[in-house]
Amino acid sequence: QVQLVESGGGLVQAGGSLSLSCAASGRPFNVLTMGWFRQAPGKEREFVAAFSWSGRTAAADSVKGRFTISRDNAKNTMYLQMNSLKPEDTALYYCAAKFAASLDDYKYTYWGQGTQVTVSS
Repeated sequence: QVQLVESGGGLVQAGGSLSLSCAASGRPFNVLTMGWFRQAPGKEREFVAAFSWSGRTAAADSVKGRFTISRDNAKNTMYLQMNSLKPEDTALYYCAAKFAASLDDYKYTYWGQGTQVTVSS
C-alpha cells in the first residue's frame, strides 16, 4: 500500500506561481512512477504531468512551458512547480502513483486526497 499526501495548494492571481508537493510512504519511492492529475468542477479528471521511476517525464500540452515536475527520492517527495498560472488551471490537484514505468497510460493505482488550486483573474 502507498499513502500519498498533497500540499501547497491555495489561491493565487493569474500570472502567479504555486508549488505543490506530494509526500509518499509505504513503499520505496524510487520504484514508483508518480503523476499529477487535476479535476475542475464539472469536468473529468485530466493528466497534468508524470515522472517515471526510470527518470522520464511527460506533461500535458496545456501546461508545457509553465509547469515543471520534479522528484526527490531521498525525501520521498514529488513536486509540481506551476508558473504563469491561468484561471483555467483552477482545479483540485491529485497526486498518483503506480509501479509500472510507462507514461503512456494513466492507470495509476494509488491516489492522494487532492489539494485545491484556485487562480483568480
